[in-house]
Amino acid sequence: MEKENNMQSTQRHSMAHILAKALLQLYPNTKLTIGPDIEDGFYYDVDSDHTFTAEDFVAIEEKMKEIIAKNEDFVRKEISKDEALKLFKGNKYKTEIINELPADAVISLYYTGDDFFDLCRGPHVENTKFLRGFAFKFNRVSGAYWRGSEKNKMLQRIYFYGFSDKKDLKAHLALIEEAKQRDHRKLAKDLGIFMMSDVVGKGLPMWLPNGFTLRRTLQDYITDKEIYLGYKHVCTPSIGSKELYLTSGHWEHYQEDMFPAMIRENETYVLRPMNCPHHMMIYKNFMHSYKDLPLRIAEIANDFRFEASGNLTGIERARSFTQNDSHIFCRPDQIEEEIKGVIDLILGVYKDFGFDKYVFRLSLRDVKNKEKYFGNDKLWEKSESALRKILKESGADYYEAEGEAAFYGPKIDVQVKSAIGHDITLSTVQLDYQLPEKFELEYIDENSEKARPVVIHRAILGSLDRFIAFVLEETKGVLPLWLCPTQVKVLTLTERNDAYARKIYQSLKDKHIRVELDDRNEKIGYKIREASASKIPYLIIVGDEEEKNNTISIRGRGFENKSGLDFDEFVKRLEEEIATKKR
Repeated sequence: MEKENNMQSTQRHSMAHILAKALLQLYPNTKLTIGPDIEDGFYYDVDSDHTFTAEDFVAIEEKMKEIIAKNEDFVRKEISKDEALKLFKGNKYKTEIINELPADAVISLYYTGDDFFDLCRGPHVENTKFLRGFAFKFNRVSGAYWRGSEKNKMLQRIYFYGFSDKKDLKAHLALIEEAKQRDHRKLAKDLGIFMMSDVVGKGLPMWLPNGFTLRRTLQDYITDKEIYLGYKHVCTPSIGSKELYLTSGHWEHYQEDMFPAMIRENETYVLRPMNCPHHMMIYKNFMHSYKDLPLRIAEIANDFRFEASGNLTGIERARSFTQNDSHIFCRPDQIEEEIKGVIDLILGVYKDFGFDKYVFRLSLRDVKNKEKYFGNDKLWEKSESALRKILKESGADYYEAEGEAAFYGPKIDVQVKSAIGHDITLSTVQLDYQLPEKFELEYIDENSEKARPVVIHRAILGSLDRFIAFVLEETKGVLPLWLCPTQVKVLTLTERNDAYARKIYQSLKDKHIRVELDDRNEKIGYKIREASASKIPYLIIVGDEEEKNNTISIRGRGFENKSGLDFDEFVKRLEEEIATKKR
């Protein structure tokens, strides 16, 4: 299998060169930059006066096939740095790469035929004839800054799908189409969950009535669980002073991800990217005894981070979001029990939602780039060892990842793969010895002496926004009844049935069922199609027969045009389905 994957990677890399050659033949003024193989194909970044659109790629694909059919050799040639600079004179991108190499560097090129060459380490197939059976198809064009820096020019990145077997390409395209149908941005638009407006600002979601109901249901759900477990909920402002973030270390280590400072009356404030500094100050507001710990402070909090526009992905990754956040202040001897309690809470929530495909990631500091983090080695090693020990003893399936830690401490992240293939962190648990030092937090220990607490940062639902995006994509918008913004819709057959329909509607409202009434003078088929498109779980249809017999007719989950049903029995079914969080 590994050999097959290596061959496919080599073919994809070779196809990137075929694409580059085709582009130069069709658009001679195009400047090439880089073109690697990727997970499902290959791409090439180009600087061109021509703006590429999907319509261009019929001709481009034909030109690529024409090049492949010529049975041209891929030939490696090694040259000096001076030779390379002469060869690529006029292409500032290639010369920039070359100039960064040592003076005595041996630089490799690959020729495809006699009329095309490119900087490349390889490897490639020996001859284009080995690409004849390779299945490829244009994917998309997007913008990409040269070398990923916003300070550089925006290039055009041309993506292609590419697979060794035509069946694999066909299967992948089917998955792509399924992903489009599951994309939370499409589902949210269809279901009226949230909207975006460039006038309001990129990455700033506005929650519509259905979305607000969904958010409120999730907030109530997790808040109730936390209250049962002894969490104390607070509410803190969405801004903080510069001094607060200087103390916490965010100003030094996280400023690039923060919105610019606001200065009024010689005071400097910023929109908060995280809630921990505020919670540190709440802890510090009181003197605590060792008997008071652990103290679990929780908040449903709004945060703001200036994500690069190219990274914005609906509510999965936005500039304004809401965290199900908490900070547990505890004694060192309580760390293991508290973290295990958090993991139990995470697993309980995942059980309620039916999540069973996840893995724990132990996110560690990158020891080669210690300047990215603050604190001393001893505290980092102590906290990393503690988390590793807890994961091992819990028997959790986990892997380690250097460079994924927060700047103040290591963490346990719960990684899931979304239905459209995104790798997402849903929940996180972080162990922090550093911020208690920064904020000089204390408690009085059993010897009546001052001691330093440890802080556990944790988010169960993580970002509510990202969690909702994940759930929408997992369910394809068919939410479990307890989460649905509208759980039941009452539809009338005729105006004669309006009074009976309103009676049923009011009875459901009185039982705290989220219900809507559609008594418009429209055909019942139209009403049913509209409600079904909104993925409302249950439709109650009332007409003369139902009113006469004091019954209801149902369309919905588990019912196929059931008539003559007892209303009270149906309500019992709804209440049980909601209470058990049936999926």
